Amino acid sequence: MTKFFLDQRGCAKNQVDGEIIISNLLAQGWKQASSAEDADLIIINSCGFIESAKKESLDALLGARKKYKDKKIILAGCLAQRYAKVFKEELPEADGIFGNGDLSKVAALAKKVMAGKRAVETPAQRGVSCGERLKLLSFKNSAYVKITEGCSNHCSFCAIPLIRGELRSRPADDIIKEIKSLIKRGVFEINLIGQDLAAYGTGKGDDVFEQKSVEKKSKPASEKKESPLCGLLKKISRLKGNFWIRLLYIHPDHFNADILEVLKKDVRILPYFDIPFQSGDDKIILAMNRKNSAENYKALVKEIRSAFPAAALRTTFLAGFPGESQEAAENTLNFLKAVQPDWSGAFPYSKEDDTPAFSMKRQVPKKTAQERVKALQAAQEKITQERLLSRVKNGGAFLEYTVLVEEIIDSPKDGAAKDGEEEFFAIGRAWFQAPEVDGNVVIRFEKSQRAAKGVQEGALVKVRAVAASGVDIYAELSG
Repeated sequence: MTKFFLDQRGCAKNQVDGEIIISNLLAQGWKQASSAEDADLIIINSCGFIESAKKESLDALLGARKKYKDKKIILAGCLAQRYAKVFKEELPEADGIFGNGDLSKVAALAKKVMAGKRAVETPAQRGVSCGERLKLLSFKNSAYVKITEGCSNHCSFCAIPLIRGELRSRPADDIIKEIKSLIKRGVFEINLIGQDLAAYGTGKGDDVFEQKSVEKKSKPASEKKESPLCGLLKKISRLKGNFWIRLLYIHPDHFNADILEVLKKDVRILPYFDIPFQSGDDKIILAMNRKNSAENYKALVKEIRSAFPAAALRTTFLAGFPGESQEAAENTLNFLKAVQPDWSGAFPYSKEDDTPAFSMKRQVPKKTAQERVKALQAAQEKITQERLLSRVKNGGAFLEYTVLVEEIIDSPKDGAAKDGEEEFFAIGRAWFQAPEVDGNVVIRFEKSQRAAKGVQEGALVKVRAVAASGVDIYAELSG
């Protein structure tokens, strides 16, 4: 059997693409290698979103070519999709270039490459890359489910529409079928992803409920129309079983307020809100081709926390956007302090080809942008610490959580614990911690508790929080 190795890069959406690539190759009789060294074919599933990610992906390709001169290498993913024409002429290190428009064609291209042909293919963006995934790249019993592809918001700094095309949504029944399959496989945590979940079902030609919603037709004309995302969550809520559903990436300009009632009625759909505000200055918000204001964004946060006082809020900020004055940067910093997110990421503006912001005047020096990033990060560190402390104790009592275990650290720390028994640690996440981007729950336990409490990767354990430090909560087994 021909062996392949996937070098996975980029975001959660790209990870799903990577899982589909793996599944398609396995279905065609290929064998997955555990390392590049053991493979005949290396596939770099690249990210093409920002400058640093593009460089990282290209460095991975060039490094692999230097180290494995006799192996075949394919550059796949967003970077390949975006710059295929350039790479065809200027990147001889890649034996093949494969975009992400139609992942079902990866095996055919790989076969050509292995036969000694240099293949370049970037299929048109159609539908949503999805389907049964034979192998997941997430932590055990956690998975991402893609419900949309592409984006039609056209934020002036963003290249996603150039790479992945305009918004397309999956039929609701297709999503439900995949979630059912994952639950049957024992997956507990399901993270719904797309460039903007708020836009689910609103793309040109989207028919996510296949005209079967008799309920909608019978509603009075005066009643506000239910958002497609709300309708999808209602369908998910009808599923039986014990699971978490987390929503990732909801654009603040058209947040689906009607989902809040669904979340109230089903605790399995977590009150975790990932809303990328990007800026807290009105002029910059408009320059980003967004349609709202900092005050309205604050009101949105207030509405969410009114419905869910303990809601977890994650956001992102883009520092140094063209035209961002020092006053505008301070407005964003003050906005961050006002909304008090549990988590936030701050990134310097990346000048992206063919986006409207690329040619905007008053470009901010990189050094200035980085200084503003550091200011945002410093403020967030303090906020996160305070928010985590509120999740450790309430009214003097330590709080308890269900935690999904990701990793067991078998090596004892600091010698023997009290009573002469070895001390071990597990790393996991509670409901307010999304995979990869947020902090963890660090669980201390003793050797005798491991089997008794079922502490293993992918397991759910009950813990009692005892402290918070940095971005992590420290806990002990309870119950």
